[in-house]
Formats: sequence, C-alpha cells, structure tokens
Amino acid sequence: MLRIERHSGPQLLTYLDDLARLRIRVFRDWPYLYDGDKAYESRYLKTYVEAPGSVVVLAWDGDAIVGASTGIPLVEETEEVRAPFERAGHTLEDIFYLGESVLLPQYRGQGAGVAFFEHREDHARSLGGFKATCFCGVQRPDDHPARPADYMPLDAFWQHRGYRKQPVLSTCFSWKEIGESAESPKPMTFWMKSLD
Repeated sequence: MLRIERHSGPQLLTYLDDLARLRIRVFRDWPYLYDGDKAYESRYLKTYVEAPGSVVVLAWDGDAIVGASTGIPLVEETEEVRAPFERAGHTLEDIFYLGESVLLPQYRGQGAGVAFFEHREDHARSLGGFKATCFCGVQRPDDHPARPADYMPLDAFWQHRGYRKQPVLSTCFSWKEIGESAESPKPMTFWMKSLD
C-alpha cells in the first residue's frame, strides 16, 4: 500500500536527487518523451524548496519514492506559465498552479493520482485566498508516430476531478525530446477548477 505525504520548504532538500531521477524516468515515456537533464531537474526542483506556499506530495513504497506531485502559487511560476493568465485578465494571486504528477507505471491505478490532486487542492485551501487551481498538459497530435496504440489520455480522469480544459489558455514549454539534438517548443493547454 502506498504512503502519501505532503512536504514543503527546506525539508524537501533531502529528496531532490530522488525526485530528479523519478521525473527523468517517468517523463521519458509518452506523451512527454523527455530526454532528461539532471542539472535542469535540480534547478527546477529547488523552486519548490524556496517558493513561499509551494508543496510537493510524495508517494512512497517502503523507503522508496515512487511518485511525486508539485504545486505552487501561480505568482511564483515562470513567465511562460503566468503569461496566458495575464493575457486573459485573470488575477494571478487567485490561482494555485499544480505543476505535474509523476508515478512509476507499476503503481498506477492504486489511488495515487486522486490523492495527488486532493493533497494539492487541500494545501491551496489551507493557504487561503486561492479561488482556483490549474495545471497544463502537453498537446500531441493523435497521429504522432511515438504514440502507443493503447494510450489512454487522462482527460476523463481530469474532468472527473472537476477540471475543465481552457483552450484560450495555452503556452509552450521547451525541452529536449528523445531523438532531438536540442530543445524545441511543445504546445501546452491549461485546465482549471474552482476551489469554491
């Protein structure tokens, strides 16, 4: 049975190397196809140690971290994440951003995904002042050559959690994909849910 824990601030420093390895492993698969970079991961994850109000939810199997999920006030995020909301007239201080969830394949279907959302939403509520949560997902064409034949998008799961796709809110993130010689931009679309 998985153990789920919520962590914030300097206590996360202990887990950064494990989290970097986990992210590189999970994001290598479809739909991200990320050709991971440990130095980038270390820099990225330190944001969650330093940013006020951030949270990382960890899934454990014994002494091993097998999953993780991040959250941070939108005002603490990068320009590429904030800009679509600014252009659309949203008040950034009202929104808590759910960074990503990663879970090793053999642990899926055991409730970690639901727990990740519940813990991050509860964290946002505990901070006070947030009216909505959001996250984004990569947009890949249905005919992409690397798409597994049995791939099931997570849209139905996200909708069941109360999130709605926001086509007007989109951005691009750049990363080096497997087979690429350099980073390239990937289109991302946001999903939102009211915390009321």
